[in-house]
Amino acid sequence: MSIMSTDKVKLNATANDKYEAIRMAGQILLDAGHITEAYIDKMIEREEIVSTYVGNGLAIPHGTKESKEFINSTGISIIQFPQGVDFNGENAYMVIGIAAQGGEHMEILTGIAVVCSEEENMDKLRNASSAQEIIDLFESEMEL
Repeated sequence: MSIMSTDKVKLNATANDKYEAIRMAGQILLDAGHITEAYIDKMIEREEIVSTYVGNGLAIPHGTKESKEFINSTGISIIQFPQGVDFNGENAYMVIGIAAQGGEHMEILTGIAVVCSEEENMDKLRNASSAQEIIDLFESEMEL
């Protein structure tokens, strides 16, 4: 199973707040079988400890260190929010949920951060009109 697939990408989403956006990212991971429901609570818990907004219109919600037992397999969810979602005064236009087993967590976080640090890539992600466009951009830049 690929950690990235079109069924785990949602375009043109809206959320009332960052917690709803995080729950949406978690639900995609849950529906794909990557996590148990308890992991979503750990994603919210992590957000309360420290914001998962990383800059450049990107938030990367993920669980706490104690949440590894709730991960069945490594996967990511990608949600595009054209209007943005408020993450402590910053707008996140892309929310990428991560559930990673073993040492893959930092590798995936780093890969996503590298892709999304480029303004041109963020523009492409924000304006993508298909899930495949988003996946193609990440796969061309990351070793997944």
